[in-house]
Amino acid sequence: MLPPPGYTSLNVEYVFRALYEAATNAHLSTGALHPIITATWQIITVVGYLASAGALFVIVYSTMHIEEVRRKEKEKYGPLPKISEDTPRENPRWKQVEELISGENINDWRQAIIEADIILGEVLTRQGYKGETIGEQLKQIERADFDSLDDAWEAHKVRNMIAHSGSAFALSETLARRTISHYKKVFREFGVI
Repeated sequence: MLPPPGYTSLNVEYVFRALYEAATNAHLSTGALHPIITATWQIITVVGYLASAGALFVIVYSTMHIEEVRRKEKEKYGPLPKISEDTPRENPRWKQVEELISGENINDWRQAIIEADIILGEVLTRQGYKGETIGEQLKQIERADFDSLDDAWEAHKVRNMIAHSGSAFALSETLARRTISHYKKVFREFGVI
């Protein structure tokens, strides 16, 4: 089936018809092409089934092996301990600070702030900040590394006023509690409490 003479556009129907006739051997009287296509298709089918069976074997084997490895890991290491983020840590020194700040005596408030500042110094030293004073250690800290840096500075300034002025510094209950709350934010960030 040839296109008419002078026909210049692509005839899609003609192209598909020619492919169909070639595949079904409609225009060949000897039928030489049809057995080749059939044999090739049979080979492709057998190879496909073998590849699928091989892939299925690999999947089953891998799954069994992974389960065996998990079982051995569980026997060796046991279940992972569950850590609750909500449970606060018990720190006896911090409990003492809270007891002192909850009292009515102004000297207890001063002692609570000084004790909290000592804990702050130990935390900063443990974190690797060098310096002879807490102020020097705080100056080394980048804001990106320490979310509650401003709280630490505010609390430490009040402690310095208490240390340098002594009983002459008029410490109100509000300022004392606010200062301890600044320390509390810092200690929570570093997991002290």
